[in-house]
Amino acid sequence: MGSSSNAAASPDRSGASPADLQPLAETLGHDFADPRLLSRALTHGSAPHRRRGAGDDYQRLEFVGDRVLGLIIAERLYRDFPEEREGALAKRFAMLVRRESLAEVAGRIGLGPYITISKSEEEVGGRQNPAILADCCEALIGALFLDGGLDPARRFVEAQWRALIEADLRPPEEAKTALQEWAQARGLALPVYREVKRCGPDHDPIFTFEVSVEDRPAARGSGRSKRLAEQEAAARLLAALEAEA
Repeated sequence: MGSSSNAAASPDRSGASPADLQPLAETLGHDFADPRLLSRALTHGSAPHRRRGAGDDYQRLEFVGDRVLGLIIAERLYRDFPEEREGALAKRFAMLVRRESLAEVAGRIGLGPYITISKSEEEVGGRQNPAILADCCEALIGALFLDGGLDPARRFVEAQWRALIEADLRPPEEAKTALQEWAQARGLALPVYREVKRCGPDHDPIFTFEVSVEDRPAARGSGRSKRLAEQEAAARLLAALEAEA
């Protein structure tokens, strides 16, 4: 459990009261020293009580949570898959931090009913909207980090993402091959790779490659060899295409 606060619970301008959110805090296994962070993480931009432009919704916390989630997942993958190359790790990473994974976790912990949202947004299914659920989940990670440091955020992520990480322990399909098959299945031209940058000393350069498929937005990847850079670029483009679909 994180550090607890002796301050009396009081309504928070940016969302539900600490008392309303206590069951969720117990699910998270963390006592918030600043309950306003938890409330703000669950406040949608449409909430009628928030002050426009005052940062009372979840967006700033989402910004932090995105980076914290990425760090924790990258570290976990590095330790769990010591034999995998950068390209394979990049593909696993992209799958684990995408919107669908975040929304799945949010649904699993029952986040929807805790979100403060406008009546009109609720009437069109806002509490079940995968985009809103994913954003709130990232904001929640940001709130855990800012309130208690990396440890409570790491405990939450490792507990909730364990099933996603272990769902398929086989090495991901080689990204360049997968991207080529994706294009061929849709009757598109083969992916085009080009080197866009090279930096570092001659004996240990870092390559950056860009890959594109016809009119789709290009993606870039970097690595200590051209092959690794191409693999990472292909993995990133595949992840973007899957998210788009």
